[in-house]
Amino acid sequence: MKAYRAALLYFTGTAQAVYEADGLLVTGSDAEGRQVVQAVGSHSALAPRFADVPTEHLPGRLIAPGFVDMHIHYPQLDVIGSPADGLLPWLENYTFPEEKRFAAQDHCAQAATFFIAELLRNGVTTALAFATSHVESVNALFAEAQKNQLRLMTGKCLMDQNAPDGVRDETEQSLIDTEALIQRWHGVDRLGYAITPRFVPSCSEAQLRGAGELAAKYPDVWIQSHVAENKDEIAWVQKLYPKARSYFGVYEQFGLLRPRAVYAHCIHIDDEDRALMRATGTAAAVSPTSNLFLGSGFFDYEGADRIGFPYGLASDVGGGTSFSPFHTMLAAYYVGREGQTKPGLSLKPQHLWWQHTAGAARALGLEGVVGNLQPGCEADFVVLNPQAAPLLARKTALASNLDELLFALIVLGDDRLIERTVIAQAAHPAQA
Repeated sequence: MKAYRAALLYFTGTAQAVYEADGLLVTGSDAEGRQVVQAVGSHSALAPRFADVPTEHLPGRLIAPGFVDMHIHYPQLDVIGSPADGLLPWLENYTFPEEKRFAAQDHCAQAATFFIAELLRNGVTTALAFATSHVESVNALFAEAQKNQLRLMTGKCLMDQNAPDGVRDETEQSLIDTEALIQRWHGVDRLGYAITPRFVPSCSEAQLRGAGELAAKYPDVWIQSHVAENKDEIAWVQKLYPKARSYFGVYEQFGLLRPRAVYAHCIHIDDEDRALMRATGTAAAVSPTSNLFLGSGFFDYEGADRIGFPYGLASDVGGGTSFSPFHTMLAAYYVGREGQTKPGLSLKPQHLWWQHTAGAARALGLEGVVGNLQPGCEADFVVLNPQAAPLLARKTALASNLDELLFALIVLGDDRLIERTVIAQAAHPAQA
């Protein structure tokens, strides 16, 4: 066992944060050998019980749950910052040409190494990630995540139509490959498989049907895709499926809505779609930096909370512009405030933070496993240094309550704020 003495942040309910100015976090092995939180609370209350446990004192630091990224594309590292007129031309001119490179094992391996290191440098300890249509890309990412003990879910991208040579796959073989990858990787260490149809236009009816059959056969795997991101994309789907009530209706038709199904964006949807998500347990991966960058639209937080479906935050690199959870939380605040196309609201700092930790874990079906520091949660956390930059230090010193502190970190924070990322007691210094 090991203990850490510092300020602590964790959650007891939906967006209900607990802050201990002088806290103690105790970690150790459970009956299955996992490194988990054994106890959390004030130092004065817990120290007598754990007096014999080696304790690291971290004055001036804040320990918080590791961040959870619900949607990110590892093959798009080199697509970040590529100019485009919108989603579809961006895919055609930058994304698909880049993803062709992942047919080469060496390229997959070096990209996976950089990708995992960048997640850890930014305090992300759990991620649901897209690979490419190449089996090599999936194996490389799983292997690197396993090496670093990261909890990661990914899968081979299914795309057998409306895609260029080099990334387009073949229907039957794509489904055979998907099942083989499920059997090889799902449930190994901290890894999980995600059935990954790219989006409706890229998949034939046969491929979507096969994906749904695999989802029924393996009910504990994840499903990930995109929905209702862009109006041109939605018009395309309407032409392909004129009888479908909505974009979500197509996924429903093929059995791809259920718990552990995660759809990025969910911008241009209505209350019937939202009710469908709630009824099926389908979650939204809110991707604010990507939506702002590509001009796609604004996620409707009021609608999501009024109907009550699960959601959490995502970087969506490389349409998203940063790996940093702080940049993502700040962009989510901007998106929430926008009130011209939807009801505007001001998201509270604790709620923003919850969306990228315990809320995202809940949306992924991992509540009580990751994204929090409650006893029994896996011992993934970040050590934050509020004095990491001059303006940040100046502003956080003025905070008179938790919301002011968290909002200063959200607005002014970046990778410099992450002093250390700890996964199962393996420390990854962020500035190394």
